[in-house]
Amino acid sequence: MTQHFEQSAALADLAGVRHGFFGRKGGSSLGQFAENNMSISVGDEPRAVDINRTGAAEALGFRRNQLFLLKQVHSARVHRLNERPVADVAIEADALVTRMPLLALGILTADCTPILLADQQAGVVGAAHAGWRGAVDGIVGNTVAAMVELGADPANIVAAIGPTISGENYEVGPHFMEDFTKLRPDGWRHFSTRNGGRAHFDLPGFVAAELERAGVKDAERIGSCTYGNPEQYFSHRYATHQGGTTGRQIAVIGLM
Repeated sequence: MTQHFEQSAALADLAGVRHGFFGRKGGSSLGQFAENNMSISVGDEPRAVDINRTGAAEALGFRRNQLFLLKQVHSARVHRLNERPVADVAIEADALVTRMPLLALGILTADCTPILLADQQAGVVGAAHAGWRGAVDGIVGNTVAAMVELGADPANIVAAIGPTISGENYEVGPHFMEDFTKLRPDGWRHFSTRNGGRAHFDLPGFVAAELERAGVKDAERIGSCTYGNPEQYFSHRYATHQGGTTGRQIAVIGLM
């Protein structure tokens, strides 16, 4: 079954780098996980998930056993892959970096922000999952720093921010902004309040600011709001508001 994915024009121009932001179309899952769910922890059939993951890997020119995912825990931890990982070993972290070819890095999201990064000159790629907790704790800067340790230069890094929930649809509770700005005093710029209602948080805007803060100047926004387009993307918040559950989409990057 054909896999559908979106790409960053800047990343797509880098020779030897393959990437894609996959949505919910084109997979084998059924029901509330239809069609292209990539998570084995939401209640979907494991066989269907494996078929979906295989399709995503092959769509970018990789084999299934070359696609590696983390056990994401909303942390600021980055895992560096210096050798081919053992299959099915769950590593708790929220970003991956490597300079190894023929290894595809995968990040799962369903409203959180997926970030794919590459320094073609250094031959280093990275992938990060940024929910608000990981973002405020520094997952973006930590990912860039881990790439630098492998030889990358922030000035040469090309980054893409994939489909994620927009500020328009990310309403937060009364204490969220207060708690957030205690950790990041300048974070108030990424909040807005409409007609005296609750605050809304611009997660992708904050992620873009974090990339710039880390020295990455070339960052592109890809795709639409996950919450606002539930037929195109999995959205945990939308599914929860509808009294249901949902799957996860994948963002993948690797060196050939």
